[in-house]
Amino acid sequence: MLGLFDKLKEGLAKTRNNIFNNISAALTGKKNIDEDFLEALEEILISADVGVNIALDIIEKMRKDVKVSTTASLEEIVKLIKKELTEIIKDFSNPVLNIENKKPAIIMVCGVNGVGKTTSIGKLTTYFKNSGKSVMLAACDTFRAAAIEQLDIWAKRAGTECIKHQHGADSGAVAFDAITAAVSRNIDILIIDTAGRLHTKTNLMDELKKIKKVINQQLPDAPDEVLLVVDATTGQNAINQIQEFNKYLGLTGIILTKMDGTAKGGLVFAMLKDLKVPIKFIGVGEKLDDLRVFDINTFIDALFDTEDFNIKK
Repeated sequence: MLGLFDKLKEGLAKTRNNIFNNISAALTGKKNIDEDFLEALEEILISADVGVNIALDIIEKMRKDVKVSTTASLEEIVKLIKKELTEIIKDFSNPVLNIENKKPAIIMVCGVNGVGKTTSIGKLTTYFKNSGKSVMLAACDTFRAAAIEQLDIWAKRAGTECIKHQHGADSGAVAFDAITAAVSRNIDILIIDTAGRLHTKTNLMDELKKIKKVINQQLPDAPDEVLLVVDATTGQNAINQIQEFNKYLGLTGIILTKMDGTAKGGLVFAMLKDLKVPIKFIGVGEKLDDLRVFDINTFIDALFDTEDFNIKK
């Protein structure tokens, strides 16, 4: 299995190459960094979805740090970007899952349809199982066609049990039964799959709040984690999703999927800067081990690694 840096580097190739190619094009014919290049770099960073505020911060800091003699090379630019980004996110420590000393630890997973929610739950189950934890799943997505069957397939792959009712059943009742089963069987972690929701539909979001209330009534300190699965390819729309789900549910973390399919991986920085919800896992591929615990410093190193990039002279 590839280490975190190598896997992130592989998964972030599309974003990295997009940024580097654009920087290389903007550097064409330049011997030193000038104002025209900095303006172009600002647009490049915004197009990578780092967020307008962060892009402006980086360029402003670079204006102060760049000397007239600073060489206009890709390596020099990447070095400066990494320096400024590291300074901007220095106060963001790597997230910790709130599941220690909890048995069962209850993890509620939510997200809009199509973001890879159920697949992420399967990968999350594998992650915990590989860590020596016993895991149970709860199929509270009782409305979407085949959602229960899909989760059950993931449970079988991971060698764990899935608590389920019939299609159209009350999702709160499923959550209640799953918690009862997890407690009685001394399960370490119960992952509760909730129905995919459009964050703009108030009535559907209210239903999610009811599931959380059922969980809390049965175990007063639960859920221990409320994780929102977000598709990185949606760009800035992901920010809106996080804000709305957080308003209704009080999110504890983000699972950011499909980073290997986007050229806008800078979204991570916008999320950390503008939102108060930490990124806890990041998806960088289709394999079961491609869901990794998020580490911001490793992410920066992998995103701006120049070793394999064919620099245009």
